[in-house]
Amino acid sequence: MISVYNSTETEFATNGIKILKPLKALVHLEDNGDFYVDLKDTIDNLDYYQSGMIIRVNTPWGYQGFRVSDTTIENKNITCRAKHLYFDGDNYIIKDSYVVDKNCNDALDHLNSATDKTSPFKTLSDVTTIASFRCVRKSLTEAFATVVERWGGHLKRDNFNVEVRNTIGSNNGVVLAYAKNIENIKAEEDWSEVVTKILPVGKDGILLPEIYIELDEELYDIPYSKVVSFTQDDIDEQDYTDEDGNLDEDAYNEALITDLRSQAEKYLEENKLPKVNYSLSAYLKEISDVGDIIRVKHPKCKIDISTSVISIDYDAIHESYTNIEFGNFKNKLKDLFSKVSADTQTQIVINNDSTVAKLESELESATNQIRSAMGDSYVIYDGDKILIVDTLPKENAKNCILINNGGIGFSNTGINGTFSSAWTIDGTFNMQNINVINLVADMIKGGTLKLGSNENESGQLELYDESNKLICELNKSGLTFYNDDNSYIKINPVVGFAGYDSSDNKTYWVDGDEFHMKKSVVEEEITFVGKARIIPITTDTNDGIGFVAVV
Repeated sequence: MISVYNSTETEFATNGIKILKPLKALVHLEDNGDFYVDLKDTIDNLDYYQSGMIIRVNTPWGYQGFRVSDTTIENKNITCRAKHLYFDGDNYIIKDSYVVDKNCNDALDHLNSATDKTSPFKTLSDVTTIASFRCVRKSLTEAFATVVERWGGHLKRDNFNVEVRNTIGSNNGVVLAYAKNIENIKAEEDWSEVVTKILPVGKDGILLPEIYIELDEELYDIPYSKVVSFTQDDIDEQDYTDEDGNLDEDAYNEALITDLRSQAEKYLEENKLPKVNYSLSAYLKEISDVGDIIRVKHPKCKIDISTSVISIDYDAIHESYTNIEFGNFKNKLKDLFSKVSADTQTQIVINNDSTVAKLESELESATNQIRSAMGDSYVIYDGDKILIVDTLPKENAKNCILINNGGIGFSNTGINGTFSSAWTIDGTFNMQNINVINLVADMIKGGTLKLGSNENESGQLELYDESNKLICELNKSGLTFYNDDNSYIKINPVVGFAGYDSSDNKTYWVDGDEFHMKKSVVEEEITFVGKARIIPITTDTNDGIGFVAVV
């Protein structure tokens, strides 16, 4: 049954304003992605397809509400795409809220209660990962999507209930014999990372005693062999060095070899099968939800490939599935973001001429470096990714940039080497070294912040209040605090600790072990080395001060 409700409906306790019988009602659901229904009806029912109204549709996942928007009229028919009520979160804004070291359930509760107006959603999660998230000027939908990316899991959406689950769907033992008993199937495959035998290379070019790591089982008629480099930053020489600075080379090398073997075995297991994506225009028995597990018998593989359903199209009128997509490499969460918004906008004015000159020099040097490499760069479209390499064939390249829907990776050990630097799609920089000329940020977390250099171009830290007034600065002149009356306090090795009036005259200061001040107001008492006190006294005749010996 398909029915329509007013835009303010939240309970759905009745059959609504009217029971509809549209010409088309095709529901589309993606794992962590879109959830909508495409509708088509006669123009006689136009009044029930006004923007904001809710269409309630019977789906395999229960009755779900979809909000109407952008209705199109063509001849005697109307069409519209109504988004699931989950996307009402686009209209709830989080100005600035910080989730610190919380599990997923607490993170959802925290963000859901931080909106500009009361959220209609109820949230729940069984993901126990602990993480943090600074949410600044984002919609609630964007916040939920970031939680899924950062904490992991899968969205489960039921009207105004939003859940993030570790796993969804079920394994009902469904097996497909690809290219034999399945028709109307579209297949995408990526074999670029498949490997059955590797020669692992570790820190400083260290190799395993057995040289190669390979699968025990023969999966293919031909071998897939690669040289793979691994970083071993977790193995520190200091852990194998005694108090006198002597390195236990045998123990250190054994630790490197053990770690290299472990990384290689894990890599081999993760990449022994191709990445596949299938779209099936047919009904599969026992398949009813995203996340359901499907085993695919691939003709080139001697074992089944395990995949999961990542999207479903369902005809709500005929109550049948029209398309099922399943695979092991597509991530639909990225599709939730259709625009990039700037979290922070600011103007930076630089008045130091030497600093400006230095910045211009840095920018010019970077520009020249990029331009000089243009003639020695080769761009390769490689299926699901783009490679930029410094020589051909690509297997001989040393410097390599890889771009795909996960982000941008940088390697100086070739296409099969280690991508030690990356800029992932969620905005995260993962860099071993970062040299930034100009940085604007909402928050910077870290251990040690180093400022300054021999020319002091960057040795400046400034703090402003909400009205953009400078209240504190740290530079080569020391630490300075500014007051509203233009007086200020300065701390540095030259003046020590001193206060100045608005005319730059000292009003109090520390000189060695002496404290000086031009004026002093004492509210209660003064004590001298624990021997005597000056205190205010009141007599029958006047008010004054008295000297009291401390016993």
